[in-house]
Amino acid sequence: MRRHVSREDVPPDIPMHRFTKTRYQRLASEGSTSEAPNEGDSEYKDDDDVSSKLLGKGKSLALGVSGSEKRFWFQRSKDLYDTEAIATQPSVFDDPETLEDYRPGDDWENIHRFDPDERWTWGEEHKLIRKIDSRIMVFAAVMFMALELDRSNISQALTDNFLDDLGMTTNDYNLGNTVFKLAFLCAELPSQLLAKWIGPDIWIPTQMVVWSLVGSAQYYLKGRNSFLFTRALLGMLQGGFIPEVILYLSYFYKHHELSLRLGFFWTASAMADVLGGFLAFGLLHLRGVEGQAGWRWLFLIEGLITLVVGILAFGLMPSSPTSSAGWLRGEKGWFSEREEKIMVNRIIREDPSKSSMHNREPLTPKLLWQSMKDYDLWPIYILGLTFQTPMTAPSNYLTLSLRGLGFDTFNTNLLVIPSKVLHVITMLALTYAGEVFGELTFTALIGQIWALPFIVFINIIDISEINKWAAWGIMTALLCYPNAHPIQVGWNSRNSNTVRSRTVSAALYNMCVQTSGIISANIYREDDAPRYKRGNHVLISLLILNIFLYLGTKAYYVKRNEYRDKTWAKMTEDERLDYLATTTDEGSKRLDFRFAH
Repeated sequence: MRRHVSREDVPPDIPMHRFTKTRYQRLASEGSTSEAPNEGDSEYKDDDDVSSKLLGKGKSLALGVSGSEKRFWFQRSKDLYDTEAIATQPSVFDDPETLEDYRPGDDWENIHRFDPDERWTWGEEHKLIRKIDSRIMVFAAVMFMALELDRSNISQALTDNFLDDLGMTTNDYNLGNTVFKLAFLCAELPSQLLAKWIGPDIWIPTQMVVWSLVGSAQYYLKGRNSFLFTRALLGMLQGGFIPEVILYLSYFYKHHELSLRLGFFWTASAMADVLGGFLAFGLLHLRGVEGQAGWRWLFLIEGLITLVVGILAFGLMPSSPTSSAGWLRGEKGWFSEREEKIMVNRIIREDPSKSSMHNREPLTPKLLWQSMKDYDLWPIYILGLTFQTPMTAPSNYLTLSLRGLGFDTFNTNLLVIPSKVLHVITMLALTYAGEVFGELTFTALIGQIWALPFIVFINIIDISEINKWAAWGIMTALLCYPNAHPIQVGWNSRNSNTVRSRTVSAALYNMCVQTSGIISANIYREDDAPRYKRGNHVLISLLILNIFLYLGTKAYYVKRNEYRDKTWAKMTEDERLDYLATTTDEGSKRLDFRFAH
């Protein structure tokens, strides 16, 4: 017997179809009596037999209490957190009627570990998550740091007379940034589709090795043409890397876990900028060695660092949670059979759509088109187009601005570091706030409100005329804004709700972000120097526009959810059950799916 659960009973970020009630779901976690069936209740006459049935590990078939998960470390004190309580959350797999509708296909790479009767404790789950963090997440962050080193060291090269050595102007530099972003953008979707076809564990390391060779080859740059060529080549080879890694991480983490870890993922990018500042301070001192400029050594050595990481990636990236054996991971792999079962079942219980495609299944043109025309994700894509632009333009020119204020080459690279460190702190705080309060849109909006007064100030006041340390402080305060990028990437993933849609939407969102980079690279122009008043007017206008875009996005998803709530409420219980059993709707198009906002 099943009973419909209202939206008020369900956490707002969980689709309602995952909470179709079964009699098993009415059983409380071990030791609890608040949800246990009443003796003599005819509906539960045979449930005592069910709840007392023991599995191989000595766990009963009782499920964990919905919403009992302690998502954050500060919630896991001894008074609030019972490590021995059952962590297995209710899902569609607990009902024999819906089990077959959602059962993973035989070609799913983890099918041999799928077991709807598997149970585990919170202590086991959180211990496993820490292990996944150390084995999977940490190296993903290292790879991102390598990417950031090779795509951002151009700003450090600027401080070592890079433009003068190659006979270029700041407009040539802007063009180089535009070419890089455009190539990066164009490669996003093809690269993501290729990774989905052959597997990210093969394609990502290949990308890294090839682009590292191109990055090192910048040692031999001769002028404007070679600069633009290598920028385009680097963009083509690096495009798709970020959505590929995000899709890869989604194989191992639940939605809220992924959102939080994406905060640390972009922290790795910011930390790479910090590391890059220290490396640049040392490597740029090599100017004159072998008669070469310091920036040439910078490109060469940082490219070789990425080469090492790329080679290691071939051995340190398991293709799935159940295939972690390898030449660097050992014959038995990183995870035991018990850990693999927990990994697979906790992920599939939260999101049954993750078994809809296996990890080496290509997207057909029809599936690609279906994903691209999913208009319910367009509001997030639109945000990606503009939300970083007002802060990216000043960031691109930070090193040149500091040189213009009178700081020398080496101090300039060190003075960039505080803004990167503070940016990490504010970004992580914002990401945690979004999950703690369960509010994505208004939390993401904070970055726009933060930046607005600083952009207005540098538009009104000529910071080159004030104390250079005060000017540095203003620029640092602006660029340590809380970036909503991790929140929005996770938000996009949640609202995709299928592997197919998630594969495409991650690339499309990142393409919009790269388009934002192209826009920002052309806002500050040489004929507008040194105040860039015209450019700053554009940035202020974009900040105001972004505020309205966030409010509009909030309103859109609220209205979409309200429409589905009303439609669902009008259906009878039989109509709902029939819909769940027979619908051909997928992903976010399901009537029982609710958009996160």
